[in-house]
Amino acid sequence: MNFSLGRDLKGGFHLEASYVGRLSRKSLTGDDVGLYTNLVDPTSKQSYFQAATAMQNYVRAKTPVSGIAPIPFFENIFAGYAGNGQTATQNIFKYWAANPNSDTTALQVIDSSATGCSPCSIYGPDALYSAQYAALTAYRSRGTGAYHSAQLTVRKRFDHGIQFDLNYTFSKSIDMNSTRESDGSGTKQILNPWSPGLMRAVSDYDVRHLVSAFFVAELPFGRGHHFAGNANRIVDAVIGGWQFSGIWRQSSGLPISVSNGGFWPTNWNAAGYATQIGPVQQGSVKNSPIGGPNIFPNPTAMLSAFDYTYAGQIGSRNTVRGQGFFTIDTGLSKRFRMPFNEKHTLQIRAEAFNLTNTARFDVNQLSLRIDTPGSFGRYSGTLNTPRVMQFGMRYEF
Repeated sequence: MNFSLGRDLKGGFHLEASYVGRLSRKSLTGDDVGLYTNLVDPTSKQSYFQAATAMQNYVRAKTPVSGIAPIPFFENIFAGYAGNGQTATQNIFKYWAANPNSDTTALQVIDSSATGCSPCSIYGPDALYSAQYAALTAYRSRGTGAYHSAQLTVRKRFDHGIQFDLNYTFSKSIDMNSTRESDGSGTKQILNPWSPGLMRAVSDYDVRHLVSAFFVAELPFGRGHHFAGNANRIVDAVIGGWQFSGIWRQSSGLPISVSNGGFWPTNWNAAGYATQIGPVQQGSVKNSPIGGPNIFPNPTAMLSAFDYTYAGQIGSRNTVRGQGFFTIDTGLSKRFRMPFNEKHTLQIRAEAFNLTNTARFDVNQLSLRIDTPGSFGRYSGTLNTPRVMQFGMRYEF
């Protein structure tokens, strides 16, 4: 969906405003068609996800076995685990305690024939897990997405030795699953197929603000220009024929998620994201308290803003933003007309890329695992390259 309104103004200027939007429905996305069932206990109406959350709370609180109250789902579906003076919940608790924050592993032990569960559920082995797969990623046509943007352009055609273009885009892209172009050909997947809407968030490639501009300017000195327009050939050879050009590009940062680390609460095949439980204070620094460039001024404090995710949840997707792109490229050239033939010219050029030698760090090269506090938030690569200068000479005839 596109709509544009433009107008030519005096002095060679052109102004244009546009709305650009795109909607996607039933697009291909990775999905786990082998995920275990979120079984509901017919007696208590408690689902597995609810029961696993209650069990995980006991683990996180380091509750002694004697203090664990019966959880209806486990008491009814896995009643055979009761014995030796303990409830089914108390006996099952040891499997969750041995696999903290990895509910999928604990469930597999008590339910799956692949692990030799005993006594298994009242329905026998594989009541929740498939007997054949712990996970099976496939493409399914259940993705949705939306992109909306406002775009502004101010343009001046080449006149009186000056030409420029200035563009600004304000946009937002939302989807259920995506990857950046720099991520390669791999695919991500929906972590909980029973509740795919949990994945809905800003796209991995969402750029909220983007500004770009270029200009070409002939310096107004020498023959035919405003200053010294009647200069002789010697003077014109020194002050005439100079041209200055530049390109400026700047954007807001790409979003990224804090990883749940080496723990699998919902999906046996993908760890998913950590859950944000507090406000996040961002502001990339070159030298953080834990060393090196970091997306957080105080990474230790920010680590407490995230927690491990519960069963059935996917965590907080794309709630952190990295640094945006910034670069200024410039060029300066001088053209000499040959004294023996004005149709022959010699041009010398000096160009600088990333003139300010500004470093912008890449969120795609970032340590954001909740289980690695020693490197939490640390960058390991940049978006742009260091300043590069090049020089050239060209003879035209």
